[in-house]
Amino acid sequence: MSYAPSSSPLKTPAQGSERQAQIAEIVRDQGEAKVDDLANLFQVSAQTIRKDINAMCKNGLLRRVHGGVELARANAQHYDLRRILNFAAKKKVGQAAAKLIPDDVTLAVSIGTTPELAVGCLEQHHGLQIFTNNLHAALTAHMFGTAQVTIAGGRLRSSEADIVGSSAVSFFEGYRFDIGLFGVAAVSADGALLDLSEADVHAREAITRNAAKTILVLDSTKFGRRAHACSGHVTKVDHVVCETRPPAAICEMLLEAGVNLIICDEVLP
Repeated sequence: MSYAPSSSPLKTPAQGSERQAQIAEIVRDQGEAKVDDLANLFQVSAQTIRKDINAMCKNGLLRRVHGGVELARANAQHYDLRRILNFAAKKKVGQAAAKLIPDDVTLAVSIGTTPELAVGCLEQHHGLQIFTNNLHAALTAHMFGTAQVTIAGGRLRSSEADIVGSSAVSFFEGYRFDIGLFGVAAVSADGALLDLSEADVHAREAITRNAAKTILVLDSTKFGRRAHACSGHVTKVDHVVCETRPPAAICEMLLEAGVNLIICDEVLP
């Protein structure tokens, strides 16, 4: 059997984390994958694939089955797994979003893997003041040594390593930001912004209420995905950054509303 990620053409040979990201996408799309098939697909040795699989199993992303691997069911929504799924697309989105953020601004950053990766693209910026309830993003920014980072206090959601609840809302309400950078769990066909919990929605609303400009970062898998907590609309943000062109109806909404749509595959080399 042959495998290929559904979201984009396979690039071979791949190295390290990029290959692991593509392995995760294959396993997600196909249900399971065999070591020999993966080795043939990536044009590397079975031993190399086993090293990747060992690392991913150790991190709780995959588990072994006879002759291959499948997603670790208990961790199907594990943050680290979501982070590497569609990694190349999210990285493009982060790079494009970083170009919208000048030096010397106050920046609010939401929870989520794409906002975290966007923060990772700000390393060359100077004078940033970053405010976030996303501990992954906070640690990423801390590593720069050039950004001032302020994090929300309150209850830690261990599965995500973020701060949720009323304390996160109060945190964002206590400041005024030049830019609010945020992601969502999904965008419905009619353009509604969706998240997986009311707590996520309330924190996002606090960011958008208190930011002079807003940037929505997302990859194309978010369009049409289901999530139950609804608030906000794609036409009510200033910039939307996605790696590929959104559905035609969404593009038309954004055009009519005057939202700046950045399609990474059309602007990045």
